[in-house]
Amino acid sequence: MKSTQEKTIKLYLFPPFRDALVALVLVGLVYGLTRFGIFSRSLEIGGYLLGMIIGGRHWLWEGLEELFKEKEIGIEILMLFATVGAAILGMWEEAAFLVVLYALAEGLEEYAYARTRQSIRKLMDLAPKEATLIREGKEVRVEAVQLKPGDIFLVRPGEAIPTDGVIAEGRSGVDESPVTGESMPVEKNTGNRVFAGTMNLDGALKIRTTAAYKDNTLSKMIYLVEKAQEKKGKTQTFIERFGKIYTPMVLVAAVLLILVPWALGAEMAGWYYKAVVLLVAAAPCALVMSTPVAVAAGIGKAGRKGVLIKGGIHLENLKKIKVVVLDKTGTLTTGKPVVTDVMAFAGKKKEEVLNSAFQVERLSEHPLAGAIVRKAKEKGMDKENVRDFFIEPGRGARAVLAGEEIRVGKPELFEKTAMAEEIQHAAERLGNEGKTVVFIGTGKTIYGLIALQDEIRTEAPGVIRELHRMKVTVMMLTGDSEATARALAGKAGIDHYIAEVKPEGKVKALQEARDKFGEVAMVGDGINDAPALAHADVGIAMGVAGTDAAIEAADIALMGDHLGGVPYAIRLGRGAGKISLQNIVFSILVLAVMIPASLTGWLTITAAVIYHEISELLAVANGLRVSRI
Repeated sequence: MKSTQEKTIKLYLFPPFRDALVALVLVGLVYGLTRFGIFSRSLEIGGYLLGMIIGGRHWLWEGLEELFKEKEIGIEILMLFATVGAAILGMWEEAAFLVVLYALAEGLEEYAYARTRQSIRKLMDLAPKEATLIREGKEVRVEAVQLKPGDIFLVRPGEAIPTDGVIAEGRSGVDESPVTGESMPVEKNTGNRVFAGTMNLDGALKIRTTAAYKDNTLSKMIYLVEKAQEKKGKTQTFIERFGKIYTPMVLVAAVLLILVPWALGAEMAGWYYKAVVLLVAAAPCALVMSTPVAVAAGIGKAGRKGVLIKGGIHLENLKKIKVVVLDKTGTLTTGKPVVTDVMAFAGKKKEEVLNSAFQVERLSEHPLAGAIVRKAKEKGMDKENVRDFFIEPGRGARAVLAGEEIRVGKPELFEKTAMAEEIQHAAERLGNEGKTVVFIGTGKTIYGLIALQDEIRTEAPGVIRELHRMKVTVMMLTGDSEATARALAGKAGIDHYIAEVKPEGKVKALQEARDKFGEVAMVGDGINDAPALAHADVGIAMGVAGTDAAIEAADIALMGDHLGGVPYAIRLGRGAGKISLQNIVFSILVLAVMIPASLTGWLTITAAVIYHEISELLAVANGLRVSRI
């Protein structure tokens, strides 16, 4: 397999630029030999014509296709008329250098696009081209493209994972940074999902294939980014529409610059010259390139960071965001409750309270039950015989343990006399801290309390501080109680929150946030937040690696399960917007200077060609700065 370095597009081998470079050498050689009197005039013209054919064939073909297929006059046609006009005036050197310099600028521009596209395609180099397939108990080396869903393949320590799958056997740390942008390795064991292109670090893994090579997460990322680079924002669309009107107007103005003086009987040589200079000076190359390079570079860079921005319009909208609304469960928090407190009463010990709850809850599928079971297993508790397990919907569960009926759940499961003042005060305090309280005991006596809380993501406070530094307001939406919401918002440093929000109420809450603060970005953890994600100015779904539905639901998809992608995306949108604006202003200033200069005769054809191409290259180079944000 060729290395990434070998596959990298070399500028001097890139066809449009290579041909322009050859043409430049040829035209320069002809010009030099002519100055020394070695070439006759006919050989000189022939050399210039050959150089123009070699250098201009790429952009001329594009211009003619646009003219005849799309019935539009593009910048290439202006350059063609300027070239023909210079040749008619006998200015073959100027005509040749116009073609060649324009070809060099266009070649560099196309090269910039090609490198931007290639940078995201390089992700596929991370996925190995071969895999170790387990077939009838034997290890067989096969091409990765042959893997089918259901196949089992082996990945040894230090090897990359060839395609998406689920771990069937083994445990290891996996570096998922190429897909999710997560900087730290993730511990994986049986049942966990893994993605193509990620690196297995320290343990052998047997993995069951879930996606063919061409359908894996890396392939989907590349496809989405490349499609997104083709989708245009409002600014880019406006400039392109403007260009479609402005470019023919320049051609008409150049024709009028010849016809009007001719009709008035004026001396024509100077007017012919001015018309040719106008065609070059007024061509809006830099203006047309002001936005698309920045957008393509920004979307490509974000894709390599695990942030999929699904079009120029969404990158453009990011710069306007004034408020970020965070869904709580699974977005601001991990979505997995953990036991935070165990309290004992009635002469019991904390271990006894936890064990009683464990024996009952291990038979339940409730999320809170799972947290209690995990905590008990951490403490090394073993299963005991229980009987008559019964769930009381909305209240809790009960079962007979060691001849005693143990109840686990809400206060409604217990008699009022069981609620001693001490227990009520403890439950109230825990509730005010934003924790969910589970009562354990018999019907008449409460043995203890277990408090649980959905843990806030470790990175959340830092991300929220960063958003504040960026002058972005942060709001949290949650269906939890006022006390829980208040405690969590305080811990995370969130400005505003709305508690007890039903799923259908999220859209209304977003509208209220927009009315109060301005443009809003909604951050959710997948398809369950789809209506709110769709209603926001920018919808951001996080932790969606390998999840088609969640990727489709949002404008931006964070492949990793990390909130850090939110400020990064906003920063990128602002940077791209600023650079695009710089390019637009610069391009308009160039036109504002060069057009009058061409009409007054201050600008020569040679100067017009040089200034025009320099301005285009500066716009491209400035646009590519987005990739360094």
